[in-house]
Amino acid sequence: MRTILIIIAVVVVLVLGKIFFFSKPEEKGAGGPGGGGGAAAGRGGEKGKGGGPGGAGGGAPTAVNIFVTSFATLDNAVTSPGTVFPNEEVQLMAEAAGRLVSLNIKEGSRVAAGQVIAKIKDTDLQAQLKKINYQIELAKQTDARQKKLLEINAISREEYEITSNTLNTLDADKEFLETSIEKTVLRAPFSGKISFKNVSQGAYVSPTTSLATLVQTNPVKVDFAIPEKYSTQIRLGSNVKFEVEGQTASYSATIVAIDPKIDPNLRTLKVRALAQNPNDRLIPGMFVKVTVDLDISQAIMVPTEAIIPVLKGKKVYVMQNGKVTEKMVETGLRNEKNIQITSGLVSGDSLIVSGIMALKKDAPVKVKQVMK
Repeated sequence: MRTILIIIAVVVVLVLGKIFFFSKPEEKGAGGPGGGGGAAAGRGGEKGKGGGPGGAGGGAPTAVNIFVTSFATLDNAVTSPGTVFPNEEVQLMAEAAGRLVSLNIKEGSRVAAGQVIAKIKDTDLQAQLKKINYQIELAKQTDARQKKLLEINAISREEYEITSNTLNTLDADKEFLETSIEKTVLRAPFSGKISFKNVSQGAYVSPTTSLATLVQTNPVKVDFAIPEKYSTQIRLGSNVKFEVEGQTASYSATIVAIDPKIDPNLRTLKVRALAQNPNDRLIPGMFVKVTVDLDISQAIMVPTEAIIPVLKGKKVYVMQNGKVTEKMVETGLRNEKNIQITSGLVSGDSLIVSGIMALKKDAPVKVKQVMK
């Protein structure tokens, strides 16, 4: 019992000590002489809340380089690789089958339109034609006699019509034979140059046998392709210039055809031009470099580094009233340093060209340098 009373007394002493000798620091501060310090500190914190450069009111403006946009004369040309093609090209084939009795071609030589290239043996057809000529002569005499007899009613009209029909049939057979004989002669369909021949005189040929190739090299075609974004700048009748590797001369051609559709794989538009070639300096198959003048004279050109690619296209930062403003833009031609802005900017805009990756919309900025 005595032990229990001693323990209770110790506990009471500890509780009283805690209450009177170990009170909380904030309670002492509130009631002691330094009680005003906490209030002062609180007021100091309130003062720091809105003051100073680093507060919520915004930091110091970022110094940036700007480029003032304006219209400039554009080097309005685009280059493209091209290929030279003959103006006309055809495989020379006979219309009839038979043995070649004449082959009047020399490899690499020029031929005129209508010139005889080859002749196929036609003695059998000539014999048939001679026979029909005799028959026609006899039929004409018979027809004349029958006509006189019909006038005196010595024969019926039916008999006369049978004789007349025989003459007409023979005339038709003669025309067929003359056409067959004409097919044994092969003539040049247009003027040009003969390539290497594929057969020799005396060979038996059929309508599927290629004797040689006829190529017209004056004028020549120049085929090339341009990116689809320039398709609206191409006009029929416009002139283009092109150069041939290994030659110092510059050539001119006229656009004669434009493909009505865009190549969906290459995103290009095919164009064909026609160039004169009197000296045969342009050989079909040559590689050429074509320069096309576009219908653009004035354009807004800006530094390439100012363009920021984004998911929906391209954007730039413009300085307006000391703050950063975003603008979506569309681009066109590009050169070594600058790129054309087709929409999104106007002349006089202050385009930001430095530190753009660290800037954000509505951030304060100031001019560090105006670029030219």
